[in-house]
Amino acid sequence: MSTVEKSIEVNVPVNTAYNQWTQFEEFPRFMEGITEVRQLDDTHLHWCADVGGKRKEWDAEITEQIPDKRIAWRSTTGAPNAGVVTFHHIDANTTRIMVQMDYDPEGVTENVGDALGVFSHRVHGDLERFKEFIESRGQETGAWRGAVNEGQGSRPGM
Repeated sequence: MSTVEKSIEVNVPVNTAYNQWTQFEEFPRFMEGITEVRQLDDTHLHWCADVGGKRKEWDAEITEQIPDKRIAWRSTTGAPNAGVVTFHHIDANTTRIMVQMDYDPEGVTENVGDALGVFSHRVHGDLERFKEFIESRGQETGAWRGAVNEGQGSRPGM
């Protein structure tokens, strides 16, 4: 398994940054290579991506979600990956977003890319594009303010 850890400060309040991050189906607007994210139910997502010229699909489960604090996930199909995004209040209009992600590159192309830092650069670029996206809008495209407790299995009240 490889690990990527990246952070960025965005010039919006923590609730705005968090609210936007809960809008998973918007991820293709700022995540390189992600072509589609479908919210299947309260805690399950289906991802489609172009990785090294190959189409990849996988399912993921949200394992923990605490409004304005954190969102954790793990894959349930496809290449193993898991991670957490945390949101840190800096001041009234500044939030630090931290991403920690573990993943298992598949095949020669992904392993070479991993060795060259391609995935790490991609995550950094995704955070930069998220910053540009949310700061240019000044507000989120939607929000989900419920909580998921580890082991709960579903997001209530969506």
